[in-house]
Amino acid sequence: MSKIRPAELDSRPDGDDTFLLDIRPRDDYRAGHVDGSHNVPVYDDLRSGDDDALRDALDDVPRDREVVTICKMGIVAKRATRVLDAEGYDAATLSGGMSGWRGYQKGTLGYRLRSILWKLF
Repeated sequence: MSKIRPAELDSRPDGDDTFLLDIRPRDDYRAGHVDGSHNVPVYDDLRSGDDDALRDALDDVPRDREVVTICKMGIVAKRATRVLDAEGYDAATLSGGMSGWRGYQKGTLGYRLRSILWKLF
């Protein structure tokens, strides 16, 4: 399964046509999200093992672009990425989810340590 680190996503050129699919609940999305992302709030369904909610929303997800899934920590987004892969999408998970994105944006020690671990594994 493919994943992308926050720094890699941020370094993409302006005009990059990656579709950012934020699966978190609407209130979490409203509280903060990656610029340009689209909210399809299926997090709770996926977390409980129900893939159907995401499959039902695939009409809102373009097939001709790379899709990067985003959740809180990156764990449930992996499930979304597996569903998208199975449906023929070019999909990746944002490593660390919004927690990783915020850590990257702020340059936190936690993010820097995770970055070192990502390079090792």
